Amino acid sequence: MQQHTLKPQKGSNKSHKRRGIGDTFAGRGCKGQKSRVGGRSKFKSGFEGGQISLIRRMPKLGGFRNINRVEFQPVNLKDLENLEIDKISRVTLKEAGLINKVRNPVKILGSGNLTKKLTCFVDAISKSAKEAIEKAGGNVQITKVQKTKLS
Repeated sequence: MQQHTLKPQKGSNKSHKRRGIGDTFAGRGCKGQKSRVGGRSKFKSGFEGGQISLIRRMPKLGGFRNINRVEFQPVNLKDLENLEIDKISRVTLKEAGLINKVRNPVKILGSGNLTKKLTCFVDAISKSAKEAIEKAGGNVQITKVQKTKLS
């Protein structure tokens, strides 16, 4: 076998359509937008034949992302009741597995009952949770919430 004797596989080569040669319509069909000069180059993706395209019909604004949003990690009273700790902070909640990150703020919510005395150092607390903790003889100290970057 030599290079000058190689031939392509049967059926793999197809002769191109000779447009603009001979025939009256030059391979473009009879009438219509595609038969006109420049008619084939106008059809970009999303072209709908002169109708307003879907991209242009959709609403323009998709809302916004608030850069000042503070997202709290919620902890319920029923979860605090099961803990054997009397001082609650972000570090102790992380060690207990009730929150994921120490750097994110924590809010205590009032779901559940509380019977033991707790001292809480948290970033936010609901009204019902504060009343339940004070009713049980504990106290709550609110720490200042620091803004965290959204990821």
